[in-house]
Amino acid sequence: MTIDDGTAVHYTAVTLGTPVYGSDEVEVGKVTQVLDNYAEHIFDGLVIDLGSGDPRFVDAPEVARTAERGVTLTISSAEVAELPPPEDGPPTFAPAPKGFLSKLRGPWRKQ
Repeated sequence: MTIDDGTAVHYTAVTLGTPVYGSDEVEVGKVTQVLDNYAEHIFDGLVIDLGSGDPRFVDAPEVARTAERGVTLTISSAEVAELPPPEDGPPTFAPAPKGFLSKLRGPWRKQ
């Protein structure tokens, strides 16, 4: 089975609720936050909900791909269960709500 995650996107375009898959292509959770170091323009990682309201921190090197309909990790679904909860740390931003990017794709109109 191959994940149909769409076109690759910049990490800042990942939307709230985007499915997250382990390297074994098993869905492990949904994106709840994207962690970014604004001063250095560096992706720090993600916070994902494993489905039970149980947040986990995914460090940037463990993110293999960010795409329109999915995020794929470099670690397996079994390894995701061992990830730590998020800590207070770098600035975060909430992913764009679903459908937000499609609103930006149309022609710009003065209203």
